[in-house]
Amino acid sequence: MLYSPQPMHIPDGFLSVLVSVILWILSIGAIGYALRRVGQDLGERQVPLMGVLAAAIFAGQMLNFTVAGGTSGHLMGAALATILLGPWAAIIVMTTVVGIQALIFQDGGLLALGANIFNMAVVGVTVSYFVHASLKKLLGESRWSLLVNGFVTAWLSIFIASLAVALQLAASGTSPANISIPAMAGIHAVIGIGEGLITVGALAFLFAARRDLVQTSQPAPAGKLVWAVGLGIALLLAIFSPLASAHPDGLEWVAEQKGFLDTAQGPLYEVIPDYVFPGITNEAFATIIAGIIGSLVVFGVALGVAYMRRSQQKA
Repeated sequence: MLYSPQPMHIPDGFLSVLVSVILWILSIGAIGYALRRVGQDLGERQVPLMGVLAAAIFAGQMLNFTVAGGTSGHLMGAALATILLGPWAAIIVMTTVVGIQALIFQDGGLLALGANIFNMAVVGVTVSYFVHASLKKLLGESRWSLLVNGFVTAWLSIFIASLAVALQLAASGTSPANISIPAMAGIHAVIGIGEGLITVGALAFLFAARRDLVQTSQPAPAGKLVWAVGLGIALLLAIFSPLASAHPDGLEWVAEQKGFLDTAQGPLYEVIPDYVFPGITNEAFATIIAGIIGSLVVFGVALGVAYMRRSQQKA
């Protein structure tokens, strides 16, 4: 049976206005600093990789995978982006993905968008950067050390980000910390295994195809063939998106189990809600079209931001 991808991010209503505003301020500060740094750190030939990764992460997030207990998880991608691009470009990539998901696909609330960016683009990337850098010093850059590093980095990025969400729920008065923290930690400890395996698979592929992309401390040049293949993989993932699990994701499952799911508020407007392109009766085809459009939009936005920052840095 084919399904549409499940909504994945914090909706409006889960967090208080005060908590949401604070997280918006923190996220804007992090994005602003990342935009300053990304133009300095990335070379002209690495810029397309930002667009490719953004598209691949967007499409990969549509493929929810079933985990134990009738719930599902999905790729976050912060670890993969950080390992390949460094922290500043990774923040921009993750912000682009999460922003497009909220603005066009109504995945995550607009008031809660600052929180979703903070958890995935700031917390996820920060954890990934420090864990990856530490393990790299300890383990080196051999194939197996890279894969072990990637798995641990990806698992911890999911786990710590889920704890951040739990603390935000507690601070908002939505769910007490002694309930939200164990619940979020328990289910995301399992979901993190899927994140780790996906990250390991991507790194193993890149190690075999373009070892220089994952073995140097600075992002390596990505030729036209590399980013064309990467964009093709993103579009292929979008085509397979109707195979996504129909089970609720970790946060929705916790909200249902702990009794605060009904606090979620609907979107203020709809463009392509729930990753189903409107006007197409075949839901699987509508999901594929939505996924392809989203992948291309995310690719274009991330690429545009990267080139803009590079050109401003040169001026």
